[in-house]
Amino acid sequence: MGAIGMTDDDRPPRCLVTGATGYLGGRLVPELLAAGYSVRCLARSPGKLRDHPWAGQAEAVRGDVTDEESVRAAMEGMDVAYYLVHALGTGRGFEETDRRAARIFGEQARAAGIRRIVYLGGLSPSGVPEHALSPHLRSRAEVGRILLASGVPTAVLRAAVIIGSGSASFEMLRYLTERLPVMVTPSWVRTRIQPIAVRDVLRLLVGCARLPCDVNRAFDIGGPDVVTYEEMMRRYAAIARLPKRVILPVPLLTPRLSSLWVGLVTPVPGALARPLVESLKHEVVCAEQDIVRYVLDPPEGPVTLDRAIRLALRRVQDADVATRWSSASTPRAPSDPLPTDPDWAGGSLYTDHRERTVAASPQELWRVVEAIGGENGWYSSPLAWSLRGWLDTLVGGVGLRRGRRDAIRLRVGDSLDFWRVEEIEPGRLLRLRAEMRLPGLAWLEMAVDRDPQGRTVYRQRALFHPHGLAGHAYWWGVAPFHAAVFGGMARNIATAAESAALEPARTH
Repeated sequence: MGAIGMTDDDRPPRCLVTGATGYLGGRLVPELLAAGYSVRCLARSPGKLRDHPWAGQAEAVRGDVTDEESVRAAMEGMDVAYYLVHALGTGRGFEETDRRAARIFGEQARAAGIRRIVYLGGLSPSGVPEHALSPHLRSRAEVGRILLASGVPTAVLRAAVIIGSGSASFEMLRYLTERLPVMVTPSWVRTRIQPIAVRDVLRLLVGCARLPCDVNRAFDIGGPDVVTYEEMMRRYAAIARLPKRVILPVPLLTPRLSSLWVGLVTPVPGALARPLVESLKHEVVCAEQDIVRYVLDPPEGPVTLDRAIRLALRRVQDADVATRWSSASTPRAPSDPLPTDPDWAGGSLYTDHRERTVAASPQELWRVVEAIGGENGWYSSPLAWSLRGWLDTLVGGVGLRRGRRDAIRLRVGDSLDFWRVEEIEPGRLLRLRAEMRLPGLAWLEMAVDRDPQGRTVYRQRALFHPHGLAGHAYWWGVAPFHAAVFGGMARNIATAAESAALEPARTH
């Protein structure tokens, strides 16, 4: 067993990671690097990876798992390929998209001589026919079968609820428990589940790179605790030192109604909450734990549920969350690049431009700009921003409750309430792309500059590219509020920077 996972020339595996802009992929890359492996990331937008602490150590290439040519190029020279993507939320045809992508991935892996595919899927309930599963779990199971039949040795890890700072499952648990001291809940809160800590998932994913070449199978993975969701909420409340929660299960709440309820109470939008809820309809407990034959548990054993909750809470409280469930782009959100001003030929482009001279240094102004959103808000018309967030939530959008990954610093690809950081030039420019539901594409730019006299200048642009008549109607419908929203925003950002500039003087 001493040569497990080593290539013929006895060097560490070269690993291709898909989904590196997402929650798990973004955490797996540094773990692989720490194990001494070389890493290449396949991403539709490699620029989103540039601000990660590990960016300089991993190669990033542009591509998409549904594009044969880019997958083929990305797999060249690789030994292990991690498949950590899915098309959930991209529309009704997501199962076909997942099916096609998995086939392309398996075929190109075989053609490239990949020695191992590793895929993270969902834990299917035992004894439940596949047609009775949710579309999400059914698609995950099908992708696993396609990869196992690809002719490349494949390890399919099947997990239920993953507990870790920033995971959708943990955020759902945290907000439901913290915000609702008395809960009328669906009957699924009494379903048994076997959660697993994110650090154990990552440990197993890394370990699978060294599996013997004759291993081609699925493995159930879970932590040492088998609990109900109700018990998990009670444990969270105890660890977070919250008053005891009153939980009243009722049988009337369907998964659809439950997901809407979760979407209103937590930052997890209904479109993502629904597959999480549907996966809890049936008991999801490991039928076997054979993975320990190949990837040994650490001396202290796998992470218990209580410890996983404590670790995740500590990360949240210390603002040290490496990736979040919202790290991946929101399905159906615009991904088009910002049109260039002089020569863009893409149709109408509405612009709201604001500019102010600021009695503060560029550094002080930039600190205010980079800290925008989340708990700090948007510096104008809080009621209008809240109303827009609620409206977005009601139509199935992400709303304002995603907040920030870090309270002070931003990086390309971060979600920021219902925006996404599309570009950041530290000290100079922050460009956000809208991910709320809109009849068009929208961006918000905030820039810090100096004028010819050397004074600090704040420049702000809101841009909107309408789609059809509805888009034009939307822009002119909200135009009367721009002075209050965008004008107030520019004015209050400048004022906040000027106040910060006066703070040292006040303390002396």
